[in-house]
Amino acid sequence: MRAVLTIAGSDSSGGAGIQADLKTFAAHGVYGASAITAVTAQNTMGVVESLALPADLVTAQIEAVAGDIEIHAAKTGMLADAAIVEAVAAAIKELDLPFVVVDPVLAATGGRRLLDEDGVQMLIRELFPLAHVVTPNIPEAEALSGRRISSEEDVSEAARRIHGMGPAAVIITGGHRPESGEVTDLLFDGERFLAFRTPKVETANAHGTGCAFAAAVAAHLALNHGVAAAAERSQQYVAGAIRHAFEIGHGQKLIDHFWKQRS
Repeated sequence: MRAVLTIAGSDSSGGAGIQADLKTFAAHGVYGASAITAVTAQNTMGVVESLALPADLVTAQIEAVAGDIEIHAAKTGMLADAAIVEAVAAAIKELDLPFVVVDPVLAATGGRRLLDEDGVQMLIRELFPLAHVVTPNIPEAEALSGRRISSEEDVSEAARRIHGMGPAAVIITGGHRPESGEVTDLLFDGERFLAFRTPKVETANAHGTGCAFAAAVAAHLALNHGVAAAAERSQQYVAGAIRHAFEIGHGQKLIDHFWKQRS
């Protein structure tokens, strides 16, 4: 059994964060373990409150899991503050965790900040160089690269800049670009650009898509698929999950992580 570790925040609604990651791992047939970085009070209408856990406790969770279970890939999500980012990077380095996928969660879909500015700088300095792949969406890519993205050329340049921060590869997901009828995810590995396209699902039900995409990439890497195959298959997985989104609360619909199993 291949095992993947997610290091992220808890979403009490189950639509994103640790809960979404574990669902995605299960949907891909890999065993999911977790280290929780923060607890959020949220529902389909947004984040109400959040509390970061002590960095030492985050480290203890990672060490406990990796000391017992062989980890074949790891994925990071919400890291909350600079102390947690530093602790996570140190644990990944010390334990030599493979195929690290960094989802640079900077803010919630509703706009609430989920990582402070010191944390962003720590993310770039300490965690990006350990990453096998970083998976920012368009707003995150703009924030990280310092470049406004309004064209394909802008996406490519942002990918170059983020790659220059240390990760082996960058996948900029294109779901936040409103001007196109299709979603284009761009992969850059330092040598080549690969674009993956799928018809855009016209919906506002985007909660948790970034978590699901990064978790799916980590699952595919754990299953010994290359980055390009992981990117393409993860795009198709998330597109299907959006198409099968369902209403369960009074706010956004939630994507169906198990749409393939139900189809």
